[in-house]
Amino acid sequence: MPSIQDLIERAARDLTNSKHAIALTGAGISTESGVPDFRGPDGIWTKNPEMEERAFQAYSLFTKNPRKYWEQTLNSPPLLGDLSNIKPNPGHYALAKLGNMGILKCIITQNIDNLHERACSDKVYDYHGNAFKLRCVICGTRYGLEEYDLNALNEAGKLPPHCKSCSGIVKEDIVHFGEPIPSDVAEHSTAEALACDVMLVCGTSAVVYPFASLPQIARGKNTGQGITNIGFYNSGVPTATTIIEINAEPTPLTEEGISDYLIQGKTGEVLPEIVREVERLIAKP
Repeated sequence: MPSIQDLIERAARDLTNSKHAIALTGAGISTESGVPDFRGPDGIWTKNPEMEERAFQAYSLFTKNPRKYWEQTLNSPPLLGDLSNIKPNPGHYALAKLGNMGILKCIITQNIDNLHERACSDKVYDYHGNAFKLRCVICGTRYGLEEYDLNALNEAGKLPPHCKSCSGIVKEDIVHFGEPIPSDVAEHSTAEALACDVMLVCGTSAVVYPFASLPQIARGKNTGQGITNIGFYNSGVPTATTIIEINAEPTPLTEEGISDYLIQGKTGEVLPEIVREVERLIAKP
């Protein structure tokens, strides 16, 4: 059984030798910054089932009555609380550093907290939207929250806000239950999964679809057959994409043999170690 250090060194070699590495991130990388989760023992919905019900109804409400949707949004506390004071952690900065080194080509994240952007990652696809943005549902134009005075519009009875480009209705950029993934993000994410030769899967349980299909897309493009999962490794025909999990616990990707190996631990601890090993390999004469 390989040690954690052995796996960190293997990940660093895989990244250093890659042509097109990408990262997928989930709630696990954000909880290390203090962002609450939803269904854990202290999760938002565990403590407050009414908020879960509201979240499930939000998109239906928007499609039926966008004005009421916005009134409810502005008069309710944010789902994840105040995210403005939460800071990126070493895991976010490690991924940003891999990007600045030219190794990591993009990040595709389930998280809506904007922490990858705040850590100065250059190319981030917010698969489930971004809590600090608004989006036109007609043309897809995105706006910063500061570009609309939503409270003033509410007081003047002029909700919902309208797009400055096409006059379509604007909603939160956050993707609600039942809402399609924005087409631009879905298309770019699928293209990246097809293009990558190394995929880091960081802090996600890999059970929320369609996001969880991205590693399967990366694996499915290959021609290897008869791959089975033995311990941390897959045996079988070598494939063109190496999928590396960095998670606190095994996931369906581990159990179904989709990932090549799992580095079990906190992303904020493992990712900086991988970056240090990458730097050592690059500096090696």
